[in-house]
Amino acid sequence: MRTDIAALAFGLAAAVAAGHPAVAFQTSATAYIAVDQATGIVLAEKNADQPIPPASLSKLMTLNMVFEALDDGRLSMDDRLPVSSHAMSYKGSSMFLDRNDRVRVEDLIRGIVVLSGNDACAVVAEVLSPDGTEAGFSRLMTERGREIGLTGSNFTNSNGWPDPDHYMTARDLAVLASRLIREFPQYYPYFAEIEFGFDERVPSNRFNRNPLLDLGIGADGLKTGYTSESGYGLVGSAKRGNRRIVFVLSGMKGTAERREEAERMINWYYFQFEEFVPFEAGEVVATVPVFNGKERAVPATVAQAAALPLPVSAKGAVEAFAEFTEPAFAPVAKGQPLGELVITVPGLSEPARIPLVAAADVAAANPLDKVVNRALELFDRTVVEPVSRMQ
Repeated sequence: MRTDIAALAFGLAAAVAAGHPAVAFQTSATAYIAVDQATGIVLAEKNADQPIPPASLSKLMTLNMVFEALDDGRLSMDDRLPVSSHAMSYKGSSMFLDRNDRVRVEDLIRGIVVLSGNDACAVVAEVLSPDGTEAGFSRLMTERGREIGLTGSNFTNSNGWPDPDHYMTARDLAVLASRLIREFPQYYPYFAEIEFGFDERVPSNRFNRNPLLDLGIGADGLKTGYTSESGYGLVGSAKRGNRRIVFVLSGMKGTAERREEAERMINWYYFQFEEFVPFEAGEVVATVPVFNGKERAVPATVAQAAALPLPVSAKGAVEAFAEFTEPAFAPVAKGQPLGELVITVPGLSEPARIPLVAAADVAAANPLDKVVNRALELFDRTVVEPVSRMQ
């Protein structure tokens, strides 16, 4: 069921062809995607669904598994985990662990985020694996990835070690980064740590490889990656005020290029888009039929303020309609999900979808009410009265 929200024309300025990006970001990255975190709207993309070797970017999935284990009580921050010979066998980025270590989970998290430790990933992988092996953990990663929406990813190890069967897409990496920010706010500050001198073991290896963290541009995560197969990549995020961008860049040729392209993308987001709020939290936008209720309809409201990224060069009417998969059946509870408010913004290739909820309770009808309601339904089975606002 679709209900148009009439006259949402807000008099926007400048010109853009409908259905095309208002501004097209140009970058040397071979694959990229930029997403507005609050709405999930994709602002720009290139080869975003092409499988790529993710290198250390795939450590974000290992961290997701660790954070889930912490939340459900399988791990605690103070658990001390052993280091196997297999974990020690990894070269490249390292915490420089040895077989005598029993490492706190919190230190392993920081070792993965800040030091990009291949050995640290293997340590947590073996503990969380159903069969005690990294291979078993990798299969679990792939299965869990499918469940959380990573449709173009396959994992054969915990740390991104080169393997033709270990791949992700830029879109999956953006979905994963957004999930880490949204679902694990208590752990997300680790991604902003610039330095972690684990046990003072290798003082020169204590700095975060993310080149954006100390630039003062709002960057606070997430992970860099590099192998000769993947080139230089970055999954990044920055927040200024209430606005946050999540982005993925892959396939660059050096660290300087990676830093420059990532900084350009952040500035592009904040200077080429502005926050636009067509509806405030609690504002009623439509009414929905209620079957077998004391009332024949219930007002639908936006559950939270609909703050959208609006291209500064866009022009045209912002169009909105309320979309309900089915009528509501009594009893209806205030706050109960009813459908979505779908808002099309000029210059963006996909609409924003904002949850709609019931603004009031509707009790179940008594037998007499039901007779009356059934008679009325013969005349109108899809009564939805749009409520609009002009500006």
